[in-house]
Order: sequence, then C-alpha cells, then structure tokens
Amino acid sequence: MRIAELYRQPKTFLAGRTLTVSLELFPPKSDDAEEALFHETLPQLLTLRPGFISVTYGAGGGTRERTLRIAYRIRQQFGVESMAHLTCTGQSRQTIAQVLDQAQALGLENILALRGDPPRGQTEFIPEPDGFAHATDLIRFIRSRYSFSIGAAFYPEGHQEAPDKYRDWDFAAEKVAAGAEFLISQLFYNSQDFIECVEYLRHKRRVNVPLIPGVLPFLSKDQVRRFTRLCGAKLPDNVNRRLDEFSDDESVRQYGVEVCTQLCLELLDYGVPGLHIYCLNRVESSRDLLANLGLRCSRDCS
Repeated sequence: MRIAELYRQPKTFLAGRTLTVSLELFPPKSDDAEEALFHETLPQLLTLRPGFISVTYGAGGGTRERTLRIAYRIRQQFGVESMAHLTCTGQSRQTIAQVLDQAQALGLENILALRGDPPRGQTEFIPEPDGFAHATDLIRFIRSRYSFSIGAAFYPEGHQEAPDKYRDWDFAAEKVAAGAEFLISQLFYNSQDFIECVEYLRHKRRVNVPLIPGVLPFLSKDQVRRFTRLCGAKLPDNVNRRLDEFSDDESVRQYGVEVCTQLCLELLDYGVPGLHIYCLNRVESSRDLLANLGLRCSRDCS
C-alpha cells in the first residue's frame, strides 16, 4: 500500500482517535546480522503493529542492495508495508535511476527521497557531476518517471545549512510542490519547535500533506549528544543536565523513553497524524514508549 494512503486509513487507536505509527531501521552490515534482524528483532518489533517500516540508505549508496532487499523482505515475509530511503550523495542520475528501476522491479511502492549528508571527511555536500544537488531535484526526477509514493524530510528547527529556519521550511514546502506526498521530520526534543514549523507550513505555505514527527528515544549520553550535534538539533538544557546525573546506559535509555513519552503526549494533543520512531534496530525503547502512550491496534489490523 502507498504510505500516503496509510495516513488516510490509520489503524492504531489512542483515546478514541487514530494515527499511523511507523518504525525506522538501518541495514545491518553483514548477512548474519541481517538474518538476526529478521529472526529476532523484526518479529518483536512487529508486535508493536507498525503501519510501515522504513529502511535507511548508506552514504553514497553503500547499503543500496541491502536496503532494497530488506524493504522487499519485510513486505514478503511479514506482509507489512515498507519504504526504502534513497539519497543523492555520491550518486549520478544514472545510478539513481538504476536503484529506482530495481525498487520498482521488486514491487516496492514507497521511497523516502533525501539529499543525504556529505560523505565522511567532507564538510559540505557536493553533488556528482550528473547528480542532484537537492532533494527537490530528486523528487521531481522520481515523479517524472515513476509511480512511487514519495516522502521527504523536514527540519522543525531548520537545517543547519539553511540561512534561517523559515527559509528551510520554505524548502520543505518546495518538496511538496515537487511531488512529495508526506514529510517526516528530523529528530527534535521540544514540541513547540515542531508545532511552530507545522503552523508555518500549514498557514503560510498551504502545505496539506501529512507532517509526521520523527522521534528518537535515545540510548546513551554520547549517542544523543552526537546525533543532535550532527543534525543541528537542540537538546534542552534540562535534559542535558539530567543526563549528567546518570552513570549507566540503561538509566539513560529509560530516561530517553520518559523524555519521548512527554514529547509524544504533547504532539498527540496537538493532533499529529502519526509518529515515526527511530528505533535503531532495538526493541525495548519503542515498546516502552508505545506502552506509556497507551497505543493499541484495532481488531482489524493485519
């Protein structure tokens, strides 16, 4: 099923309202780790009844084959919708077309179209000579040749390369104008940043597609500080101070669930149509978070 349609037919219930919960995985580096993902991790994650699962794409297409294979296997083995990520980094137009042809041949219906980060060791993004400089270029290319349901990213606090957050939110609106059918946000930890961004897109730019918050229940101090630094997100001062009080990763993990529970409650009160959880191929935090929120699946969920 096309993910744009999933947001119109949500099946997860919370206090009488519906929404779509989705999970994000990254491709393991080895065949053995991939099999462990399918035999151990995914069966547990699927008990959370996600509407779909997205699979990330390594820099420069480094995980291309594995990304597409995992997305295909999720649909084939479990009957759960999947979405393959695709980036512009280090890839020509011809290579990207080959990836899309392969995804189409596998029967995949959904693509998350991203510019991608600069390769490791580079401080700025430089497109390939025959590549794409922006996600909007990639979206237009996909829309002109294929029938995928296309998603894209947006940044509640503004992308760190943008002159200001409002200009970056304008870029998000341009992605929708180019053909994106839904947008999933970068991680953030202040609900007001997300709400301000959505209000701008809805009322200033007349964006009407689903705008989905991306939620990261962090696992360690170093991890969340590294992730927020890399993507230009802010870690609230009170969260930063509290992190310094913990001496072990399990306490930090539990605190991450606590922080994200409060964040999601505020987002659900605002009326978001879904939650996209960056589960990092782990089960515990996603399971605890959804349990805290009281989310359950309707009887007709497959």
